[in-house]
Amino acid sequence: MKILVVSQYFWPESFVINDLVRALSRAGHQVTVATGKPNYPTGSFAPGYTAKGVLHEQFGAGVDVIRVPIRPRGKGDALALCLNYLSFAASATFRLPRLLRGRDFDVILFFGVSPLTAAIPAVVVSWLKKAHLVLWIQDLWPESLSATGFVKNRLVLYAVGLMVRLIYRAADTILLQSEAFFEPVSAYADRRKLDYFPNLAPDLTEEEIPPPPDVLVHLENCFPIVFAGNLGRAQALPTVIEAARLLKDHPEIRIIVVGTGSEASTLSRGMAELELTNIKLTGLLDRAMMPAIFRRAAALMVTLNDHSSLAAVIPSKVQAYMQAGRPIIGALNGEGARIITSAGAGLVVPAEDGAGLAQSILTLYSMPASRREAIGTAGRRYFEAHFDPDHSAGRLMEIIEARMGIRK
Repeated sequence: MKILVVSQYFWPESFVINDLVRALSRAGHQVTVATGKPNYPTGSFAPGYTAKGVLHEQFGAGVDVIRVPIRPRGKGDALALCLNYLSFAASATFRLPRLLRGRDFDVILFFGVSPLTAAIPAVVVSWLKKAHLVLWIQDLWPESLSATGFVKNRLVLYAVGLMVRLIYRAADTILLQSEAFFEPVSAYADRRKLDYFPNLAPDLTEEEIPPPPDVLVHLENCFPIVFAGNLGRAQALPTVIEAARLLKDHPEIRIIVVGTGSEASTLSRGMAELELTNIKLTGLLDRAMMPAIFRRAAALMVTLNDHSSLAAVIPSKVQAYMQAGRPIIGALNGEGARIITSAGAGLVVPAEDGAGLAQSILTLYSMPASRREAIGTAGRRYFEAHFDPDHSAGRLMEIIEARMGIRK
């Protein structure tokens, strides 16, 4: 099939859509990606990219990438994020019809992390090309806006809800990364359009890069707990700080935070105020370094805020953690917690329970190494059965072909 992927975020930004594109291309589909200039999560453009002009690139073997100009996220304050979100929606909506002139597509696939405004160009292009529009929903809108505290005004949330309803109405297929999304999305969309399609784990076919020595030293001569990914409002970083505070008397236990984001300064301030030396920040690292870091970890940590919309979300790091075959330590509610528990892949406490998180770490620390290995192996087996990239790509095409009425 000829597939156009529309996503505000794409390689070298680290998102699961990168891995799905690779898998679709390997399966023989002709994939084109329409995206913005990479600036997530640092807020500045990645090296080699500037704000001006449209850029054409190649990703992997034979995937065309079209990058439209956007405004970078900057420091991540509300105004900067709004301008970043709107700039992609406007830039892609006005430019893509011309940039894609003369090209036909069978499917337009929108990768739906926040903001949902990024779906507007996908809707427009699908209408112009008379292509099957698929929305792969990663966040619940407008619920995620209130969950992160980004928008609290009820009138604004109502207006966003109307936009969501119109975008969902334009879709032919709506894929949900969590089974818990069915009820909230059904409030805005025809339930007959909905299908469950979970996030896949990272594709590890790219060459592994060894982490720098100043990162590896944090993982040596200790019991290392690794937290990897975005440091944003949804990640409940005060919970991590509270757990570290309660573990101050166990210097052999160390929390290593790999990543950056809009709330990285919150984490740094909390560490300074409590004089915590058992949290180490590495900053943003190349994703190809993560397998080596995960192998050295005693456990991998995931946390989320205590909000009903976040309880429906399965953080994509859960799949990556399971793939690594290491035990998972979690403080989150809902679907993410359910999957970790049902897989036997780790220890989970309620969201924002810093004391419970600290106790889980101590429990894991006191276990025999063989028991920890068994927990990690259980997660790996669950990953192989549910989240393998090539299996996921095949499942996606089965869903789309069934929706389009294609018979093989």
